[in-house]
Amino acid sequence: MMGQQKRTGHEAIQSMTSGSPIRLITEFMLPLLLGNLFQQAYNMADGMIVGQILGADALAAVGATTSVQFLTLGLCIGSCAGFAIPVAQSFGAGQEGKLRSCVYHAGVLSAALAVLMTLITAIFCSRIVTLMQTPAEIYRDAYRYLLIIFLGIPFNILYNLTASILRAVGNSRAPFLFLALSTVLNIFLDLFCIAVLGWGCQGAAIATVASEALSGLFCLLYIIRRVPQLHIGKADRHWDKKTAGMLIAMGIPMGLQYSITAIGSMVMQSANNSLGSVYVSGFTAGTKLKQLFISPFDAMATALATYTGQNYGAGRMDRVRQGLQEVLRMAVLYGVGAGLGMIFFGRGMAGWFLSAKNTGALDAAARYLRCMGYLYWVLAPLNVYRNVCQALGFSGRAIFAGVLEMSARSAVATVFVPLFGYAAICWTDQSAWVSATIYLFFMCRHVMRRREQELAQQKG
Repeated sequence: MMGQQKRTGHEAIQSMTSGSPIRLITEFMLPLLLGNLFQQAYNMADGMIVGQILGADALAAVGATTSVQFLTLGLCIGSCAGFAIPVAQSFGAGQEGKLRSCVYHAGVLSAALAVLMTLITAIFCSRIVTLMQTPAEIYRDAYRYLLIIFLGIPFNILYNLTASILRAVGNSRAPFLFLALSTVLNIFLDLFCIAVLGWGCQGAAIATVASEALSGLFCLLYIIRRVPQLHIGKADRHWDKKTAGMLIAMGIPMGLQYSITAIGSMVMQSANNSLGSVYVSGFTAGTKLKQLFISPFDAMATALATYTGQNYGAGRMDRVRQGLQEVLRMAVLYGVGAGLGMIFFGRGMAGWFLSAKNTGALDAAARYLRCMGYLYWVLAPLNVYRNVCQALGFSGRAIFAGVLEMSARSAVATVFVPLFGYAAICWTDQSAWVSATIYLFFMCRHVMRRREQELAQQKG
């Protein structure tokens, strides 16, 4: 049966519809967590090498458009994750034909998205950098770095789509292994391009794009060689408007949710950029550490989303509820611990990116992390509730959470930064998290009851 574990040399696909929920989720989560940490190592390597070798201004150039990258790449990443939700549901329901049809349509839609996003972002790159109020002294490096990242969007989509599909059928190990390999390559390429070839900030971007390309190609080859259940035959290559519409309804809202959230981050970063390069450097270092600490939240939420999608497809909403409660407890405990680490050790960790002589930037990074640490645990229910809503097929409802995050960040950045300066920047993220979590708490309860009623009616 499709829903049972199958092996093709390695463990290729894994059902999560039976057995201990917390054990299944934890086993699935660990490779995701390691993968997320390696993904953050991309950014960490860029930041450390650029900051220590090229200096604080170069680090500011790399970080000045971080929110723009989140906006554009987030749309791609979120869409790919959304395209994989019907794959997980079909897998849980044991519908092999529908599974392969979903994979085919996801590939076509992702290719179209890659072409469109690359063209738009590359054409408007210079205007975007200007819009972000990037300081004149770092404008040139920021533009070159961002343009190369934009030109690498197809490789980013290739990895995220193939990895999302593999995770949808219960395989989180292969994407992690390939990402780990490409991360090691990225570090060596960073050093080679910056320290040996002297390519500056653009060398860091080239290293990142090359590494993403390698991880995406490895995932694709793995599917071709090891996962015959995902092979697309001639009969599967039939364009169906209904299937395409279903994937678009899942994927685009998830992509937009990432992007809408990023718009608020762009407003926040633009406001911070206007404060000068010292605060840009400190904020960049703090943001990179924030993203590192977010990795476990992302891993837990992604594992729960796959678990939820498969069990909903199998009609097991009781298991969905059980998994949600167990993951939520685990995530809150982690959030409290991570927050304490940011409060007490933030300045020391910021020194990974900035030399000791950059005292102003180090102080700014420490202040940002300390303020964030007090409410870091709020990211636990935010990520858990949002991913459950999306996995149950309510991606559109989750968009409003992104709207709330965007509105909160934009309001604080535009109203309070002119009054209180960097102090307001340090509390902007927290306002967004609290606003979205309150909404998602009630929305998640609503959509779960609705799915339970629908399944009850089908059985009746």
